Amino acid sequence: QFRGGSAKAVAVDGRRSLSYLMDQAARQEPSLGLATDTPPRISVEGVEFIEFATDAVGERELAGVLASMGFEVAGRHRSKDVTLYRQGAINVVLNKDRDGLAHSVYVTHGTTAYAIGLRVDDVAATVKRAKAMGAQIFDQPTADGELRIPAIRGVGGGLIYFLDGKSELAKVWEMEFAAAGPAGYGAGLQRVDHVAQTMNYEEMLTWVLFYTSIFETRKSSMVDVLDPSGLVRSQVIEGASGALRLTLNGADNRRTIAGRFITETFGSSIQHIAFATDDIFATSAAMGERGLGRLDIPANYYEDLGARFGLDAAFLSRLREGNILYDRDADGEFFQFYGSIFGEGFFFEIVERRGGYRGYGGPNAPFRIAAQRRALRPASIPVR
Repeated sequence: QFRGGSAKAVAVDGRRSLSYLMDQAARQEPSLGLATDTPPRISVEGVEFIEFATDAVGERELAGVLASMGFEVAGRHRSKDVTLYRQGAINVVLNKDRDGLAHSVYVTHGTTAYAIGLRVDDVAATVKRAKAMGAQIFDQPTADGELRIPAIRGVGGGLIYFLDGKSELAKVWEMEFAAAGPAGYGAGLQRVDHVAQTMNYEEMLTWVLFYTSIFETRKSSMVDVLDPSGLVRSQVIEGASGALRLTLNGADNRRTIAGRFITETFGSSIQHIAFATDDIFATSAAMGERGLGRLDIPANYYEDLGARFGLDAAFLSRLREGNILYDRDADGEFFQFYGSIFGEGFFFEIVERRGGYRGYGGPNAPFRIAAQRRALRPASIPVR
């Protein structure tokens, strides 16, 4: 993998790795005399927003999906063609403005989640740390009344924005958006649980180093996720509090669902977003009433589930009724269900964690992938 990679990418990774090593040495071995003015790794307090680049048609389709999940329009940008949807602590931004990076992203990739906004304690320190670790700083002109939100380039050329509570960035929604009305209860979604980014397998080492060198995170062991057409390598990057959870999925052939997503959308990007609820059954029922299309899970999954965990018939029936998948370990339980596939492989996931469960429902992945393959447009049929 190393010898077959891009010489430029290897050089960038090498420099980042050395910078990170020197920073660690200066902090852990003061006697070495390696002075550093680089801020320590950044603790992320949460995901403030997720932004989609789209057009009028894509916005109508995506807005319909969001509405069926209980999101409501919370504001409209004062000078751009941008709409804010909100539920709980989740902010989803749909950007169909004709100027700026979002439009370029749409022209290249179609409707896509290209940016995430992270809440940190100190934006200035975060940018300084990212720059010291070799991140590419992003900047574009702003109009009168707009805030200049610091950002760096991320996976697939997308953006990672930074906001904090000690500057005017804390007022971004009030300053830049005209309120569209009070938000209702929605369907019980509370926060972003995790964001899944899909990439070519050879990129994974680069992005694992990128995230762990800038942010106060840890990485899990890499695991193989079975797809009927091959393997997808998956690795989790997460902070200790769980406020930031990223799953990196590496595809090494275009026949898997992950590989097809990269091929059809022309590059690595966010492929799915998981929202957390505190009551999966109530949320499932509320979304069902709103007409959410969801992924159909075959009956044999629930037969296998009952055998593995010794679940009673009534509980299995509740799971089956909502197409809800289940997992548990020594620390707690995990529930998840999926919306229908949007576009060329993007999808939303709804989860509930009980107790101290820290996983992502790994044993359920083969069943989810098999169900999604049945729902995908056949590769022999063109998009248009």
